[in-house]
Amino acid sequence: MLLYAGRRLTYGLLVLALVATLVFLIIRLIPGDAVRLQLADAPGVTQAQIDQRTAELGLDKPILTQFGHFVSGLAQGDLGDSFDDDRPVTTKILERLPATLELGLLAILFGILLGVPFGMLSAIRHHSVVDNVMRFLAVIGMSLPNFWLALLLITFLALWFGWSPPLVYASPAESLGQNLIHMLLPAIALGAATMASIARMLRSSLLEVLGSNFIRTIRSRGASERVVVLKHAGRSSLIPVFTVLGLQVGHILGGTVILERIFAIPGMGSLIFEAVGQRDYPVILGCVIFYGAIFILVNVVVDLLYAVIDPRIRYEGASA
Repeated sequence: MLLYAGRRLTYGLLVLALVATLVFLIIRLIPGDAVRLQLADAPGVTQAQIDQRTAELGLDKPILTQFGHFVSGLAQGDLGDSFDDDRPVTTKILERLPATLELGLLAILFGILLGVPFGMLSAIRHHSVVDNVMRFLAVIGMSLPNFWLALLLITFLALWFGWSPPLVYASPAESLGQNLIHMLLPAIALGAATMASIARMLRSSLLEVLGSNFIRTIRSRGASERVVVLKHAGRSSLIPVFTVLGLQVGHILGGTVILERIFAIPGMGSLIFEAVGQRDYPVILGCVIFYGAIFILVNVVVDLLYAVIDPRIRYEGASA
């Protein structure tokens, strides 16, 4: 199992290195000059000042030289300094990371708490009105863009109930109640697709398991339907759900970029949004690397959890 985890992490690091290289090259193609954008509000900026700042940031050097400097710093755990305020990129990311992690975890929690019972109910009552309604809602949840759903929630709550989410973010340490109220709508908007994916996948998986021979054997021994579904069929149906969760992490991380701007949440999504507007290359690269590392780590953990759910996978995974 440890060997398998090591291999997966190694492959993940190779993918992360490739992604970082591609992003490094692509962001250089974004129209706009980072230095001119930074000095745009300064009165009477001369070309000499622009050239000096360009040299300070190392942007006057060839692309290969800049890339070599980036790789050298990355190997030492240094993501460089922000072009905007010359602060270490790692420091800025760590300041914003808790808000993004909280939003992502709440979205996943929302998806699990609603997706699992909806999927099980849909499978138990398959081809009924309940099943059709659940499947329709699942399709809607997977189809709606999260930022559009967020705007709908804000608009309808404001028109129907005269309520809107707080405009000022408060961390859990400052005010847990205000923090949860602030995070409620973005978590629902971000977790809707996860809920729908879990419900659809669990329904299909559970229906397949309920039709298997070992479930027929358990029923023939007089086990109640509740025991059959919750104890035997439910556990065997969870592996595809964990797969969906691992894949949904990427969707959730990507969704934070727009949703954090809509709800004024000072997380990594907002940081990326600001960095792209300012052409702050080190911050963009640092955020992409952090997002990629989180996605890879979560998927490795999900793969290892397969063996916890079904011990038969342990030997296959260890020898893979």
